[in-house]
Amino acid sequence: MNQYTTPAAVLLLGALSLPVCSLAQETDSASGAGRRQELIPVEIRAVRVNEKTPYAVSNLNEKDIRTQNLGQDIPYILNQTPSIVISSDAGAGVGYTGMRIRGTDASRINFTINGIPVNDAESQAALFVDFPDLLSSTQSIQVQRGVGSSTNGAGAFGASVNLSNLKQDKTAFAEVNNTYGSFNTWKHTIRAGSGLLKGGFQFDVRASKISSDGYIERSASDLKSLQFLAGWTSKDENTSVRFNLFTGTEKTGQAWNGVPETMLGTNRRFNGLGLKRDGSYYNDQTDNYQQDYYQLFFDHKFDDSWSAHAGLFLTRGKGFYNEYRKGEAFADYGLPNYTTPTGDTAKTTDLTRRLWLDNYYYGAVYSATYQQNKTQLILGGAYTRYDAKHYGFVTWADYGVPVDYRWYNLTAYKRDFNIYAKLQQQVAQHWFLFGDLQYRRVSYEINGFRKNPTLHPSVDYNFVNPKAGLSYITQHGNGAESKAYASFAVANKEPNRDDFEASPTALPKHESLYDAELGYQYRGNKWEAGANLYYMNYRNQLILTGKINDVGTYTRSNADKSYRAGIELTAGVRPAPWLQLQANATLSQNKILDFNEYIDDYDAGGQILNHYDKTDIAFSPNIIAGGSATLEPLRKMLQHQQFFIDLLGKYVGRQYLDNTANKARSINAYSLCDLRLRYTVQTSFVKELGISLALNNVLDKKYEANGYTFSYKSDGTIATENYYFPQAGFNFLLGVSIRW
Repeated sequence: MNQYTTPAAVLLLGALSLPVCSLAQETDSASGAGRRQELIPVEIRAVRVNEKTPYAVSNLNEKDIRTQNLGQDIPYILNQTPSIVISSDAGAGVGYTGMRIRGTDASRINFTINGIPVNDAESQAALFVDFPDLLSSTQSIQVQRGVGSSTNGAGAFGASVNLSNLKQDKTAFAEVNNTYGSFNTWKHTIRAGSGLLKGGFQFDVRASKISSDGYIERSASDLKSLQFLAGWTSKDENTSVRFNLFTGTEKTGQAWNGVPETMLGTNRRFNGLGLKRDGSYYNDQTDNYQQDYYQLFFDHKFDDSWSAHAGLFLTRGKGFYNEYRKGEAFADYGLPNYTTPTGDTAKTTDLTRRLWLDNYYYGAVYSATYQQNKTQLILGGAYTRYDAKHYGFVTWADYGVPVDYRWYNLTAYKRDFNIYAKLQQQVAQHWFLFGDLQYRRVSYEINGFRKNPTLHPSVDYNFVNPKAGLSYITQHGNGAESKAYASFAVANKEPNRDDFEASPTALPKHESLYDAELGYQYRGNKWEAGANLYYMNYRNQLILTGKINDVGTYTRSNADKSYRAGIELTAGVRPAPWLQLQANATLSQNKILDFNEYIDDYDAGGQILNHYDKTDIAFSPNIIAGGSATLEPLRKMLQHQQFFIDLLGKYVGRQYLDNTANKARSINAYSLCDLRLRYTVQTSFVKELGISLALNNVLDKKYEANGYTFSYKSDGTIATENYYFPQAGFNFLLGVSIRW
């Protein structure tokens, strides 16, 4: 475990350089000079918020995304937004990655692409590896922290993130992007667009391939994706139709188990998955999946006040993971014990198996918008259905299992309907009132689980999610603007598939969140700053306790009362034309008021109960800070050229691996420094030639960003085993882009 700088040093960095994305609506600088309001595409206007709404929001525009996109996954692009912590299973940002916002993981963050929900309907997680290199054709991202405004899909318990990738240039273009970096990382991207053709048609296409050996042993990734976008716009531009297809395939080496704490000092890249009895490794311990997204949108503007939007979508997913298993019991596969030729009875065998997920996710989204004078009214919603098959094969066994034996074949169905109304009304000079009411109905039917095929839960939920807020916006004589706001929002969230499997005798309760926010923002010509206070009060939050149910599965239990409270600080300044400084810091407390921990007792059997009156929520650091300094040293010397130097810093405080606030079960705080060099030039033969060099973790810090823990009593003592996900030390990515 590594040493780290003090929080005071990090906050000093924050005072000198403040958040990258707090100023994403500006053109080139951190100052208010040249600020432009980016138009919100109609397909996502219903689920995004504008600058008048009373929410904590970060926006990234196309330029923000392009300058950072060298092949790492979506969480790495968002790393400098407030309150976010990112991690990578393979250690370097390619393959399976994760993120938490305000301590909540991706299964509690609502993700939409063009207003279409993308969280997995059963696990409720967003798996970014399934749509590799989506960032190369993404024009904007909005992050709403907290509950935010009503959206489609999974409940937002930490944030909602919306991506837009439907923008089409009216002029023809072509571009090539290539990246090479540490761990044999490659990214190849080709994009082209026809521009606006006669008759109002236009077409865009992107093809991408990303590969990496990964920092962790046997964590290689082979990712491919394709996007095709066809659009038609009427002559008066009041009507448009767009078809969007993007597809991704991934094959990744499994690096899900982490590294034992005892091995961090000797082999931080260790991966024990697939280890066979003879000491060799199974050569196909991989995850394999393909996901195809079909989206069709229709938009029409009736008059100066009314417009409507409708979208149909189908997400087709199918894939499997291969794994080698030692000592598997025949009984777990519905088979009798094996009698050897010598008459002995074998109860277990080594085998390889393939676990499949085969699903269709489809539905419609819709919205109507009324905009007139001081009033904006949005009526919208969605209906979605998820049809899934879960099945598995044994592909090889030492003995006792037929070839390609299928031992389970299960189905699940989920329907999700929501409708909402949003009203933004200017009630007086400077004063804007926001109201939002959503009704959501979820029906979920599960026809058995792999380890418990006779369990068939079927549930219906009816959620009412009200939200309200008030903003006070005023213009100052120097051209600056300030906004003060307050909001209160309610969110409800159904349990995921694992929660139902782990609760065979009593259904888990749904979770509720009551989120109060209070903030202030100032935006001037040369500097800006903001502060956002939040208090997120949970009821029946589902958390891991270590408790085992009747079938031997560790279960999440409903914690009656818990909360997150904090302040998010953002600021930016341009002290000179060639220098801009940006930063953010989040200071928080995250507590469970009444927590029971269960640990296995191998001596006496059963479990030991430990009670805590008030303890920290796992993976919720009390301090998160980020900052950057961007220099343009040759600003006046270069014509048709730009050269930037970005110095990026990140600090993440101590994270506990469970809910006991035990330092021995935690991730040490860490601070990181990255350096990025960017050069672009416009020439007579290309519109733009760009070269980017990202030097990541330049101080070569040894740190871990994720992990897990379990404890047990054996031989009269309590033992704890921690597993961590080490991240790469110093590494680099070099990218070259050409646009015609």
